[in-house]
This record gives sequence, C-alpha cells and structure tokens, in this order.
Amino acid sequence: MNPYTAVVSQALFPLHERLKGHTTIVVHRELERSQWLSPPELQALQVERLRHFLQDIAQHVPWYRECFDALGFDPARLQSIEDLQSLPLLDKATIRQAGDALRSDKGRALQRFNTGGSSGEPLIFYLGKERVSHDVAAKRRATRWWGVDIGDREAVVWGSPIELGAQDRVRQWRDQLFRSHLIPAFDMSPAKLDQYIADLRRQRPAMVFGYPSSIALIASAAQQRGIALNDLGVKVVFVTSERLYEHQRETIESVFKAPVANGYGGRDAGFIAHQCPEGSLHITAEDIVVEIVDGAGKVLPPGERGEIVVTHMATSDFPFVRYRTGDIGVLSDTPCACGRGLPVLAEVMGRTTDFVQASDGTVMHGLALIYVLRDMPEVAEFKIVQESLSLTRVEVVTGPGWCDAVADKVRADFRERLGQSVEVSVDPVGSITPEASGKTRYVVSRVPLPGAANETGNMEQSRSQNQ
Repeated sequence: MNPYTAVVSQALFPLHERLKGHTTIVVHRELERSQWLSPPELQALQVERLRHFLQDIAQHVPWYRECFDALGFDPARLQSIEDLQSLPLLDKATIRQAGDALRSDKGRALQRFNTGGSSGEPLIFYLGKERVSHDVAAKRRATRWWGVDIGDREAVVWGSPIELGAQDRVRQWRDQLFRSHLIPAFDMSPAKLDQYIADLRRQRPAMVFGYPSSIALIASAAQQRGIALNDLGVKVVFVTSERLYEHQRETIESVFKAPVANGYGGRDAGFIAHQCPEGSLHITAEDIVVEIVDGAGKVLPPGERGEIVVTHMATSDFPFVRYRTGDIGVLSDTPCACGRGLPVLAEVMGRTTDFVQASDGTVMHGLALIYVLRDMPEVAEFKIVQESLSLTRVEVVTGPGWCDAVADKVRADFRERLGQSVEVSVDPVGSITPEASGKTRYVVSRVPLPGAANETGNMEQSRSQNQ
C-alpha cells in the first residue's frame, strides 16, 4: 500500500464516515473477521441477526407489525433461516401500495431513492444510515480482496443522475481527495470515447469500476485505435449493475490486462454478492439472506434455477424482507477454494442495459432514456424499443394522471436526447409482455453499435439466451 492510499484509507476515510454519522469502519472491521467463519458459524450469525432484525421491525414498522400479527408470527421464536418462509414475498407493487407504512417510526434522516429496476417499474424507497454503512463496508471488503483500497486511483464509469447531479464543490473535492475520477456512461460518442481513453491514460487508475457494457465499449475503442491500456497499472476491473457477458469479460481483460471482478446488487436490494479472485460470487451473508424461489414462490435447493429473493438485515428503517429482485439465479453448496465461509451464487441471470444511438450517431447508455420515465407517477410500467435511428417506440402501462400532455412531454424529452427529427411513438398498453425467460427488458435497441459488427452476433445470442 502506497503512503497516500494508507493516509486516505486509515485516516481520511474513517473521518469522512464518522462525520456523516456512519458506522462503516466498525462494520467493515467485523466483516473482515466474519468472512473466515465456517459455514455453520456464519449460518448461526445469520439467524441471530435475522431474529433481532425481525423483532425490531415488528415493533417499529406498522406494515410488518400488522403482517406478523395476522400470521401469528413471533420473530423471537425464529430458530432457522427456513423460518423466513412463513413470511410473504415482497414485490414492488406491495411496496408502492404500503407506502409510509413500511417506514420505521424511529427512522431519522432517511434518503429517498428511486429505481426503474430490471422490469422498468418505478420504485420509491428509503435508506437509512445503517443500510448505507453496511453496503459501503461490504463493498470495501470485496475491493480489498483484489489488493486495492479506498485512496487508490479509481476510474468510475457510471451514469446515474444521483452521481452525475451531485458534482458540487464538496463532492468534487472529496473525489479528488480519494482519487476517484468519474467517466459519464451516458455519452459514448466517438469523440467522448477518445476523451475517456485519454483520461484513463492520464489518470492511470489502479482500479476501474462501472457498467460492463460501457467499459467494454471503451476497451474496444482503444483496441480499434491501437491505443494501449495494458500499461496503466490497472489491478482489477469491477463490473456491476448489468449482466456480464463472456465476450465483454474477454475484451476488458485483453485490453486492460487485468482481471474482471463481477458484482451483483442494486440500490433496492443492496450489495448482494461479489466475485473473489478464485472466481466465486460470494454473498454478503452477514447482512443478506438469499433465497431462490420458483414461480409459485417455493424455495428451491442449491443447484436449481429460480428467482433471487433477498432479505437485507440492515434495513430496519425501511425493510426489505424476502424482496423479489426479478432476477434469475442459482445457489451453490460447494465451498470456495479461497477458504471463505461465505455462501456462493453459482449463476446470476439478471439485469442488462442496452445502448441506444441518437440520430447523429452519438452512442449513449440506455439509462439516458429510462430516467425520463422511471420517476413519472403517471407511468406504471414501460418498455423502450429503438427500431431504427429514426424511430423509437415507447410502450407505457399508464397510471393515474396520464394524459396527452404527459405523452407529449415524453416525446419531447426523448427527442432532446435522440434528435429532433426522430419519430417517438408513445403507445399505451394494458401490460408489458415479458421475454421467454419471464424477464421484461426495459430497453431494446435494434440498431447495431458502430464498430461492433464483429460482436453483434454473439451479443444478440447472449441477449436472447440470458434475458
């Protein structure tokens, strides 16, 4: 560890977290210890934490207090993880319907978040300092598995307006202090790709973090231009938020000459799992219980594929109990060669985000269109299909307040991003038809990416097989 990284990770970052009222450092210290517990010891820890968590929300969260009373469920009597199956599954519709009844009466200074989720259904929820502290600690633990830490140079290829809109002076100062450099994933035009490649060569990050599709596009552009990125000193490329396809992994690892570490999670479900150097996706079992269920909600054993259901035990302010992620996965019961007792997700078949193109050829992240729709109360569900550079269709399951003026706003906002000459067809529908896998893709682009013709076949095959 170089001296600057040591100062940031051991002094400045702890001070930063303490000033924010977070317990990140204490939680991280415990996670570093507990990862080496045996599976039975970790299971016992899970049960103990789960019991306390459920007792807390039974007392302080109105929705769960009524739910437990109706079921005759006493969390104090919980003896095993299997006892969770007495409780109902939680989905986005239930969360929206419950509203403030899901907020703890002792919750303070909660942050409001929203997400389109992998189904395109806008969801509003709240996070407290406990949840944020645990997620940051879990992410840091996984980062350290690869020999990097907070304070090492980091390039973040990201596109959320929360990140992009928060670039005020304090945030910029903090990022500079922690040596974290943001590369916006929304705009992937040829000129921007040249700029991002130059930024990477200038910054020389020890780690890269972001969407696999965006990082792979940057890597492909560098390869096509004959610009080396294998001499920057990148130790690891962390990818998350989308499904990682094998051709993306191969491209990234070939160009950066660094391993790709896959991560799985979301703003709603939390930091669920991260890949260790031995290749296993380890679940953050100290905070999270993962169940795999079939279409009827029955829990499946390891080795069988089903929907990933998550209970996050650091969400007492706004509980996520048996939350349906909408993603498909498989649990493993084979211990990892790394020696950690943390359980393993053998496979995740989940969210993916396409790129779309403006009429002038500018490539942008599909989230640039998603954010137009996802927080509109008049939109219940949606699906975006870019048929060509001149035509984009938007299927909308309408909610209360939908009218021609709202449809006109959608068209106008889309044209601001895609070009004023683009025809934007907004079509109210009764429901969004899912893919054969049962997943609803919220962005589908039928326009091949520039310079990616040699990958289109594999990319489309991966999409059709895995979504």
